[in-house]
Amino acid sequence: MGSEYQGPEPEPEPEPEPEPEPEPEPEPEPEPEQATADHHHPASLSDPPPPAWLAEEEPPIEAAASGDVSDDEFEANSVDSDLVSVSSSVYAHTYERGRRYQSYKNSRYPIPNDDIEQSREDMKHVMLMELTGGKLFLSPIGEHPQKIVDIGTGTAGDAYPSASVLGIDLTPIQPLWVPPNVEFIVDDCERDWLLENVDFAHFRFMAMILKDVPLVMQHAYESLRPGGWIEFQELLGRPFCDDDTMKDDDPFKVLYEIAGDAYERLGLSTSLPAELEPMLLAAGFNNIHCKVMKVPIGTWAKDKTMRLVGLYQKTAVTDFISTLAGRPFKALGLSEEEGQVRLAYARQALDNTRVHRYFNYYYWYAQKPQPSVEFGEEQEPSQYATD
Repeated sequence: MGSEYQGPEPEPEPEPEPEPEPEPEPEPEPEPEQATADHHHPASLSDPPPPAWLAEEEPPIEAAASGDVSDDEFEANSVDSDLVSVSSSVYAHTYERGRRYQSYKNSRYPIPNDDIEQSREDMKHVMLMELTGGKLFLSPIGEHPQKIVDIGTGTAGDAYPSASVLGIDLTPIQPLWVPPNVEFIVDDCERDWLLENVDFAHFRFMAMILKDVPLVMQHAYESLRPGGWIEFQELLGRPFCDDDTMKDDDPFKVLYEIAGDAYERLGLSTSLPAELEPMLLAAGFNNIHCKVMKVPIGTWAKDKTMRLVGLYQKTAVTDFISTLAGRPFKALGLSEEEGQVRLAYARQALDNTRVHRYFNYYYWYAQKPQPSVEFGEEQEPSQYATD
């Protein structure tokens, strides 16, 4: 390496003028506190779903000061566990635009099931563990459940080694190594469940893609023991903002509006995660709870944990939006060029930490009524309740 260039003999320099300090980014004005209420009214499947503010919703996420955010703050996490082998004989797939999709029972699921998607799902799982402080779910199922059904498959086996955990999925992409108390089957949860005395039925990111959510809830109700719990963990498929930094023409917001239209063409509803209460009541459940959690998209939050959660969410959604170029854009008749331009603008917009976007994650959990000890009858279903 050569020595640094010294230049000519320096002359006395005039005292430099102080650089103007950058104007601090204004803190977002807090919105009026969201109402949290115990909602008491007779409800049925024909009633309109409750507005989102009736659920327990978190206050606005505090944003970090300008210049204090970076995607390079965190390192990747890893998870180790003791596992044993499992195998499956159902491996039917189709390939479109270089991505692999499940084809079991001619599924309408518009998202790939390849290794890229599985890595994204693993990342979302770690993100939700950070968000909830390590809780796999919010249902108070006790310390020693004996039988758990996990729709879409998950990781409850390590947490409850004494329980029998049955994972049900439409596609054979489960890991080759799983805890010894976990069994995976490839099946359609809309068919009759040949199960009984289940302590807990767990669903994650399933409500939007099920053809008949009330039917699945009824299957779960019939399989649960009295006092058993059901839980849905769902993402509402549109971005939100509390401080008006996300404008109506924001490319990411516009992309999700287009995606919502595309999914509707495919027979899916991105708003369904906010509308599960009347279905749970109609299925017979009581003691219904709904918790709404705000997840920042990107590293703009002031709190370090929320920045990490936001980094996971940004990475997951950046990988996800590329899937829109497949079946969703095809359903709308968008050209390849227009689709790629939309995706490029949305990716670019996600790098702007001055825009404080977030997603709402809905945690619904409810209980199958227990027989009344005093009267020898089942309890009347309780009305909608929030935490």
